[in-house]
Amino acid sequence: MATFRSASTLLAADGTRTPGTAALFAEPSRKGGVPPWAGDFRPANGAGYGPKNAVGKTFTLELPDGSTGKVVVQSVKSGKGGVTLALMGEDAPPF
Repeated sequence: MATFRSASTLLAADGTRTPGTAALFAEPSRKGGVPPWAGDFRPANGAGYGPKNAVGKTFTLELPDGSTGKVVVQSVKSGKGGVTLALMGEDAPPF
């Protein structure tokens, strides 16, 4: 299982950029297909609570090396540690 954790940016279709930290993982591909990947995104302290009404919407996740991947927000959780967006990747993992 490949894993990735680093600063990243969530890009909305309207160009809005939300900086934060992504913790991503990918499982081995099955029968030669695209490996499934998912993870969490935590908006940076200065970024507020992240994109509004994000559940079910598609965003572009930009990693520090410039690679990108399309993600769908599955859920938004808030608690002591702040806000966490649960992501499901589309296409090949960017890490």
